[in-house]
Order: sequence, then structure tokens, then C-alpha cells
Amino acid sequence: MALKDVCTAWTPRMLSVLRIMSALLFMQHGTAKFLSIPPMEQFAKLQPYGLSWTAGLFELIGGALLVIGLFTRPVAFVLSGLMAFAYFIAHAPRGFYPIVNGGELAVLYCFVFLYLAFAGGGAWSVDAARNKQ
Repeated sequence: MALKDVCTAWTPRMLSVLRIMSALLFMQHGTAKFLSIPPMEQFAKLQPYGLSWTAGLFELIGGALLVIGLFTRPVAFVLSGLMAFAYFIAHAPRGFYPIVNGGELAVLYCFVFLYLAFAGGGAWSVDAARNKQ
């Protein structure tokens, strides 16, 4: 089997790996805010219903949905918007370049989630299992 054929065969699975790993890393922000896992000083006194608290809900719930691949497209679209909003609210005012303003991760999440909104959850997702039925 040619390398191209192997890559083509594995593309839907690797899409799932990208989704799962991105969601697990993203979900850490929500678990740190709400479950103190891992404990972080900056989230110890989170203001209820504030921007960071609300973002934490999206990170925790949206991240969990993306990990399992349930409602991948709409969840990824909402999370992409959340990350664009986070970038322009928290990072852009500190300078134009993401490397200078600390916004690289927000930009990367924004575009990975935007890709997932169009590509879907991949072969290893609840969405794919539901579509087979």
C-alpha cells in the first residue's frame, strides 16, 4: 500500500485525534476554573457569572462535548467564536502580534475549532456513530 493510500485511510481517524487532544487541552481551562484541577492561583477567587466564569463553562462543557465528538460542528463553531472573542478582549489590547500579547493559544484554538466546525468529528466520534444508525 502506498503512503498516500495509508494517509488517506487514516485521515478521518487523525481528525478525531486532533479533535480529542485539542478538546482535552482546552477543557483544562474549565477544569482549572471550576474543579481546581489543576489548582491555579489565578482561578481561586473566580467572580461568579463574570467573563472568565462564563468562558469556563464553555471550556468545560464544550470541551467535554468535543472530546466525545457529540454535536461537534455547532460546538466547535461556538468555541471558535469564544476564542476569537477572548483574543480581542484579553490579548489584542496588549499589542498586535500574538507572540507579544500572549494570544497564540487563543488564535490557534480559534482556527482549530473553526476547522472542526467544517470538518466534523472524524471517524472516532459519537456523531459518526449516530450517523451510521
